[in-house]
Amino acid sequence: MKYSNAYNVLPVDIVRMIQEYVNGEYLYIPRKEEQQKKWGENSGSRDALKRRNEEIYQKYLKGAVILDLAQEYYLSDKSIRRIISQQKKIMLNINTE
Repeated sequence: MKYSNAYNVLPVDIVRMIQEYVNGEYLYIPRKEEQQKKWGENSGSRDALKRRNEEIYQKYLKGAVILDLAQEYYLSDKSIRRIISQQKKIMLNINTE
């Protein structure tokens, strides 16, 4: 997210009205609800975690031990179990469609 000078994007009258409430401070204007993005969409973090979780699940299916996966991915064994459980559900949903 970058900052924009209000004078470059808003009419002068609106800038002056806003200054009555927030004079010289930073003001965050959220996106319209229908245009909001989910966490990680811009940075690619969401896709990276999805790929990582799929990889963990595939290794588990091929016989990898949960504690070894936890060490390899720097996660707790509880997190690995949660990922495996989530991936099982995803695969069940894909296969039943």
